[in-house]
Amino acid sequence: MGNRLFFILLAAGLPLSIVGSLLHWEPTMLFVIYCVTIIALASYMGRATESLAIVSGPRIGGLLNATFGNAVELIISIFALKAGLVGVVLASLTGSVLGNLLLVAGLSFFVGGLKFKRQEFSVYDARHNSGLLMFAVIVAFVIPEVFSMNMPERETMNLSIGVSAVLIVLYLAALFFKLVTHRGVYAVEGEDEGHHDEKPEWSKGVAMLVLGLATVAVAYVSENLVHTFESVAHRFGWSELFIGVIIVAIVGNAAEHASAIIFAFKNKMNIAVEIAVGSTLQIAMFVAPVLVFVSLFFETPMPLVFSLPELIAMATAVLLTIAITNDGDTNWFEGLTLLGAYLIMGIGFFLL
Repeated sequence: MGNRLFFILLAAGLPLSIVGSLLHWEPTMLFVIYCVTIIALASYMGRATESLAIVSGPRIGGLLNATFGNAVELIISIFALKAGLVGVVLASLTGSVLGNLLLVAGLSFFVGGLKFKRQEFSVYDARHNSGLLMFAVIVAFVIPEVFSMNMPERETMNLSIGVSAVLIVLYLAALFFKLVTHRGVYAVEGEDEGHHDEKPEWSKGVAMLVLGLATVAVAYVSENLVHTFESVAHRFGWSELFIGVIIVAIVGNAAEHASAIIFAFKNKMNIAVEIAVGSTLQIAMFVAPVLVFVSLFFETPMPLVFSLPELIAMATAVLLTIAITNDGDTNWFEGLTLLGAYLIMGIGFFLL
């Protein structure tokens, strides 16, 4: 039923997106069409990565899901940078961190917890991710903000480039650690359970083809979506910050949202957590630094300097997530706690 709905949305949304952009329809209507189309495309990306996850196991599957899910946001952000919307991009990065840690993980824990009294996942992965989250968000994002207070604009940009380079190197080292040198060292009994007797929806070749085509389509729709931001913000009275933190983040991460919840409902918590937390780490340690380097090719470069509300919100989300996930055990109430935190922050950013 759900797959049929997304097929209908895609079959209607993609042609309407193309026609609407060519005929210059009303921006608000186009904004809705583009968002629905991207969410429908993200569902196909989620299904394709789920097929690959069954073949590859939870770690590779979670990484693939996060990577292709974040590809949507990366594409939207690049076009936003090209349009000079640096504030929207920084806000969308904030929104991704908050969305993945509080909304995606929260919904996964809540939905899974309604079906299962108690759900467990790798405590070793949880602790490993905790350290990286502390480093990526609290150290690497706070330091540029603090130091930039007494720096001219050019030096702030140089600091951002240096921090970005360190983040990318450490992220690649973390992948090498997890997937090569220490693969299986911290394996938990039953971690791959449920994959051996489950058949993927699509073969490996078909899944990769779907991912490729969906990514190309998302790139086209995203470029047009960016051009509607200003009109929509003016019409509804939304701030640049709210559009980035809430709207772009939810649309851009729709693939992870759907996949993580589905996996949690099937009690595959290792991959659900890997999607939510792994996606956050990829945003903070890879996507954000890459955008800093990409921005150097545009008129307005993007320093890795967030506003105080953005920093406090991200740091709070990281600390709360670590407190809840560090025991490798979760339930519906812990999920509800994360969702409550997301709702409070959403209200704050809306009123800011």
